[in-house]
Amino acid sequence: MSIHTLFVDTSIESYPETQQICRKLNLPTEKIEDPITLFQYVNRSADPIATGKQVLYLTRNKGGFFKKCPGTREYICCDYKILHVASFCTMDCSYCILQSYFHPPVLQFFVNREDLDAELDDLFLQERITRVGTGEFTDSLIWEPWTDLNEHLVSRFAAQDKAVLELKTKTVNIQRLKGLDHQRKTILAWSLNTPYVMKHEERRTASLSARLTAASTCQQCGYPLAFHFDPMVIYPGCEADYQQVVNMLFEKVSPENIVWISIGTFRYMPPLKSVIAKRFPASKIAYGEFITGLDNKMRYFKPLRIALYRQMVDWIRKAAPDVTVYYCMEDDQVWQQTMDWVPAPDGGLGRLLDNSAAAICNLNP
Repeated sequence: MSIHTLFVDTSIESYPETQQICRKLNLPTEKIEDPITLFQYVNRSADPIATGKQVLYLTRNKGGFFKKCPGTREYICCDYKILHVASFCTMDCSYCILQSYFHPPVLQFFVNREDLDAELDDLFLQERITRVGTGEFTDSLIWEPWTDLNEHLVSRFAAQDKAVLELKTKTVNIQRLKGLDHQRKTILAWSLNTPYVMKHEERRTASLSARLTAASTCQQCGYPLAFHFDPMVIYPGCEADYQQVVNMLFEKVSPENIVWISIGTFRYMPPLKSVIAKRFPASKIAYGEFITGLDNKMRYFKPLRIALYRQMVDWIRKAAPDVTVYYCMEDDQVWQQTMDWVPAPDGGLGRLLDNSAAAICNLNP
C-alpha cells in the first residue's frame, strides 16, 4: 500500500474498524464532516487519479452494500451481486474503468460493519443460490495489510450454504487467508493476462507466476478457485502468449478446483481513451480495431473477438474439458460461434454459474 494521506469522516471516527485502521496505518489524520474538502484536495493535483490512489477516506456506506452487476440488456449478464465494501484501487492499470467511473477518484473504505452484517443476514435467508463478489469497484485483497474484513466475510459465508463469496485480485496478499475455516464457501479468484500486457498496462500488480503460485497455495488450503481473462488485449503475437498463460495455469492448478473461468476482451467507454493517453502515453491499448458496441462501449471488431475467443476456448477445453467457461458481456452470436450454444435469455448464464458453485463449493441448491 502507498497511502500517504488519511481522511476520516467524523461520523465514524469512534467505530472500532476506524480505530484499528488508523492504528495500523499510523498516519497523520484529517477529520472531515464533508468530503468536499477531500475532493478539492484531489482535484487540485496534477494527476487526480494518481493522487486518489494515495489518499484513503474512511467513511460509511450510505447506500446498500449489495448492488446488481451493472450489465446491459444488449449483452448476456451473469447476474452477479456486488458487495460494495470499498472503492478504487492502489494498483494502476491503464485499462481500468475506475479511472473514469468515480468522480473524483478517491480510495474509500467503508467501516459500518454492523450495517454490512445486517445485509448479510438478509442475504443468507434467501432460498436461491447467490454469487457475491467484492472485486468490482476495488481489488478484493489490497486491504489485507490493515483490516480483517476478509477474515470476517470468510467466516460469515462459511456458516451458511446458500451463497458463495468471490475475492478477486491481482495481488498475492493471501497470508491471512491460509488458516481460515472457509468451508469452501469463498472462491479465491485471479485476473490473468499475458506477461506482455502485465508489463505494459498493469502497474504495481503481481507477476503472472506470482499470481499462479498464490493460487496453487490457496488450492492446497482447500479454497475453490476462479480465473478471469479479462480484458484480453489483441496485439501481434497475442495468441501464442495467451496459449502459454493457459498452459501455465493448468500446470499450477487442478481443473477440479476451478469453479469458473471468465473471458472478455478489452472494451471501454469513450472518455477513458483520453485518460489513458494522458496517464499512459506509451500505451497503444486504445488504438486497436474498435467499433461502438450496443452498450456504447468501444469494442474490438466482432470477427477479431470471435477468432481469439475460439482459440481461447479450445485451449481451455483441451486442458480442462469440464471447467465452466463463460463470457463477460457478450452477445448471442459470439456465444454461438465460439461455444456452439447460447445461454437461455431468462437468466440461463446465472443458473449455469449457480450450478457450478453448488457442485464445487458445497452449496445447497
